[in-house]
Amino acid sequence: MLVSLQIGSLIAPAYACGCGAMVVDRNSQVSVDRETSVVSWSGGAEQIVMQLTVRGNAPEAAWIMPVPRRATVELGDASLFSELETLTAPVRETRHYFWPHADDWPFGGSGSTSGDSAAAPSAAAPVGVVGRERLGPFDVARLTATDPTALEGWLTENGFELPDRLSTALRPYVEQKWEYVAIRLAPQEKGGPLLGRLDPLRLRFASDEPVYPMRLSRLATTPQSLGLYVLAAHRMEPRGRIGGPAPEVTYAERVDTGRDGGAYPALGELTGGKPVFLTAISQSFPRPERIDGDHELRATAADTPYRTTYYRDELLTVGPVPAWVLTLLGGVAVAVAAVLLVARSRRRRPVAPPPPVMAPPPLR
Repeated sequence: MLVSLQIGSLIAPAYACGCGAMVVDRNSQVSVDRETSVVSWSGGAEQIVMQLTVRGNAPEAAWIMPVPRRATVELGDASLFSELETLTAPVRETRHYFWPHADDWPFGGSGSTSGDSAAAPSAAAPVGVVGRERLGPFDVARLTATDPTALEGWLTENGFELPDRLSTALRPYVEQKWEYVAIRLAPQEKGGPLLGRLDPLRLRFASDEPVYPMRLSRLATTPQSLGLYVLAAHRMEPRGRIGGPAPEVTYAERVDTGRDGGAYPALGELTGGKPVFLTAISQSFPRPERIDGDHELRATAADTPYRTTYYRDELLTVGPVPAWVLTLLGGVAVAVAAVLLVARSRRRRPVAPPPPVMAPPPLR
């Protein structure tokens, strides 16, 4: 079985995606334009669904992903990602302001302005193949290893002629007794390059805590970005930055995956139709060589909802007239009316007659 798994001569890593390492031969290039992943965790069971959009001239490539426990692998549902994009899309709202800005009349402009503010048990043998499947364009092998040298030797014997950097990066996973999913990616049309959005893969494994493997991304030679959807009982967050800027939450709300008669069937299938808390996280890694671990996820102190909102600021108007103009005119009118009332009341006030003149008393 080991001899039958010939995945090709794979030499130098051209790209290391957030959840594994991708390698191609020395005469080819491949890059991942976008990596989107979903982590679903419930009661010690974790699922990861990954979808890559690639470009380059490589006719085939291989991808190695570490997992903490033995994994099952199958094709995922591509509609899952479109459903999540719809759910987490930013909303746009209008905010009105009262006093004119610099671009408003009478300072300038037309009276409105807008902008966006926007550990598995060890195997008996040093290396073992616990499964192999053909899933669409993917040839998938699931491996165990208890010795980093043996793992490196097996990979080399079966076509994975890995550079020292990748072998060294795999060592911590071997020491922690993780297992590995080795995936051969081939284009749908034989002989053509790997291009476009690949079919998603779905991995399932046991995990005491939700984790998203990231350590191998330190091999990347260009800045990396991560888009991660997390489905769990509560709002989730990474425990640390793992070598990048602070992760940013772009969406956090409880979602009923069975609402509207099954409006989100792919999401409902992934979660078993149960309500879950969906957290969308993004993070950039300008210097991927600083990545020093995997993303361990934990529940936040409170399930505070959040949604990215872009605001359009508009001057408050009443019909075509700015509200502040009407307010000033109204204030002037009230002041004028008060002055007129005071003047009018003074004209109508009766004049008191002078006191009578008393005659002097008679002389005696």
